[in-house]
Amino acid sequence: MLDIALLRRDIAAVAARLKTRSFDLDVEAFDAIESERRSVQMRTEELQAKRNALSKQVGMLKAKGEDASAVLAEVAAIPEQVKALEGQLSDIQARLQAYMLDIPNAPHESVPPGRSADDNVEVRRWGTPRNFDFEVRDHVDVGAALGLDFETAAKIAGSRFALLKGPVARLHRALAQFMLDLQTNEHGYTECYTPYIVNADSLLGTAQLPKFRDDMFWVTKGGGDDKEEMYLISTSEISLTNIVRGELLPESALPLKFTAHSPCFRSEAGSYGKDTRGMIRQHQFDKVEMVRIAHPQQSYEALEEMVGNAEAVLQRLGLPYRVVLLCAGDMGFGSAKTYDLEVWLPGQQAYREISSCSNCEAFQARRMQTRFRNAQGKTEFVHTLNGSGLAVGRTLVAVLENCQQAD
Repeated sequence: MLDIALLRRDIAAVAARLKTRSFDLDVEAFDAIESERRSVQMRTEELQAKRNALSKQVGMLKAKGEDASAVLAEVAAIPEQVKALEGQLSDIQARLQAYMLDIPNAPHESVPPGRSADDNVEVRRWGTPRNFDFEVRDHVDVGAALGLDFETAAKIAGSRFALLKGPVARLHRALAQFMLDLQTNEHGYTECYTPYIVNADSLLGTAQLPKFRDDMFWVTKGGGDDKEEMYLISTSEISLTNIVRGELLPESALPLKFTAHSPCFRSEAGSYGKDTRGMIRQHQFDKVEMVRIAHPQQSYEALEEMVGNAEAVLQRLGLPYRVVLLCAGDMGFGSAKTYDLEVWLPGQQAYREISSCSNCEAFQARRMQTRFRNAQGKTEFVHTLNGSGLAVGRTLVAVLENCQQAD
């Protein structure tokens, strides 16, 4: 969530920054809510001042032995009026909160303008795509003989699921273990095992709710008055970042670095007809996630380091890739700056995303109310970062396609 003080100070500047990511900020709606809020608060303050003045008048009348009943009746009526105004203010604050939750993060000044992936900027490449002396197959054909089975998965669960058996299941597990070991042993992340089902507050904190509810799978816990909607995580970024929700951290605790291997569940709403073949776009897939809770002055240095942590996996596996800086219009809702790592897939003759590393600055921290106490004793919001290190299924795809042999 953006700092509301920015909107109150210069909403035109905020609107201009958001325009670069193709978001039209409803300035008139904000001004209307703010005008209503100021009016109610001003009326409340006037009534409180009036009550104080009348109370003094009552004291003076009584001191003179005069009748104060009329003034006392006027004073007695004020609390009910204040209560009504407080109710109005509570409703206004709820509408203001809903308005703020619908606004995406503002792009960092280094983010290039643009509307789609066509406007992203390639930063660097690593490795050279292999030249094959035989007809290249995609991972579906290569994996079939190794136990990659989509037909049985469709029987069990429907489309966009995969069943892995035997050698390919073992390879999938080995890749995840390799990634975890690399991120923990060499890059300093603390391994975590997190819940795969979370509450609405967790999703509100990392900005999946309320805007992206339809992209989630959810279940209902309990019944009657105890009924609660719970959500399957679309990434362990959600559970890892929410470790610090509501916390006031000492500055000495920063940075925090967490990693976890987990399944991810996504409805893929809006992706109908895209990547229907194979494992590229699935309802369920595994990912090794990296999360950092950083000091605001160090978060962009941390972002570059996190990208390097993800690159290390691809380099150790010898998989050609490129690093791309996303334009403003192609970034995720909560991101201020994002790099994508795209691995070369011979079966598609294209680079495809395998990791996305983002700095959310204080956007998530403000929603989660996660702060630290600085050297001056004042509280500040932390910056949160997340990145894939890597998507396990897509890494499996890349290994199968890049390492295939003629037989």
